[in-house]
Amino acid sequence: MQRNTVLVVVSFFAIYFIWGSTYLWNKIAVTELPAFMLAGIRFLTAGSLIFIISRILGYSLKVTKQQFKNSILAGFLFLTFGNGVVVWALKYVDSGFAALEVSAQPLVVLLMMRVLQGKKIQPMSIVGVILGITGILLLVGQKQIIAQEGALFGMVLIFVCMTSWSYGSLFVGKADLPKNFFVNTGYQMLTSGLSLLVMSTLFGEQWISPIHWSTPVIWSMSLLITFGSIITFTAFNYLLRIVSPEKVATSTYVNPIVAMLLGWYFLDENITLQSAIASVVLLTGVYFINSKKSLTILSRFSGKRIPRKVKD
Repeated sequence: MQRNTVLVVVSFFAIYFIWGSTYLWNKIAVTELPAFMLAGIRFLTAGSLIFIISRILGYSLKVTKQQFKNSILAGFLFLTFGNGVVVWALKYVDSGFAALEVSAQPLVVLLMMRVLQGKKIQPMSIVGVILGITGILLLVGQKQIIAQEGALFGMVLIFVCMTSWSYGSLFVGKADLPKNFFVNTGYQMLTSGLSLLVMSTLFGEQWISPIHWSTPVIWSMSLLITFGSIITFTAFNYLLRIVSPEKVATSTYVNPIVAMLLGWYFLDENITLQSAIASVVLLTGVYFINSKKSLTILSRFSGKRIPRKVKD
């Protein structure tokens, strides 16, 4: 694929700042809308739009039965369970806190590879694991945060989400999925959107018609669907074909910082000194884990077959 410098710069801006902004948009939307309904509408709409765009571009939507089943499972791990749980958790924790906790996902992937696949953890990664765990303990050990109603529950939800995403990262590395990444994303989003709406019904969430949404929620949902779910993912996959995965992986360090600053500026979320220290320690650990000398296949930045996600 021919390299376009302007397009590369724009794509990096998307994965750095738009993905980091999705935490803010989700936080705004979830203050009014039920979590699973919110995520369900987001992915159902985005998946439908992707199929329409795919047809316009002449992409075939035909997939095998096994590819369809694998897309459903991958979509469940990444979007239905993973993203849906994060949105739910945002009802209880700040958006910046959630983004920072999620940034520890490479640590969870690495440990899961060790447990499930028996992969040896390299020395650089061991340093990263130690720093990562230290950063997480500093982050969640803040009394002023734990004292908030539902905060501990929100922390647990995010950890469960990371476990789902981590297992999904390993699953898609071997699964037979649709060859066209755009079509693959469409199937995952569409099926996940439907399953999220089913979950919303089972949980007894009270659906709110779009005509009753406030202006901030309408804007947040529009941004999540167009930029968070379609544009940024396309930019992400474009970069994976043009530049090295290591460079694409640098968004791991930028997203939580963007989320924290936006949450502080727009939502008056408090950034404590301990949170700042925790972020430095945790992201340094992630850096060591993502090092070329360490074991790769990390999070959504691992090789050609990666989690087909929209950043929380």
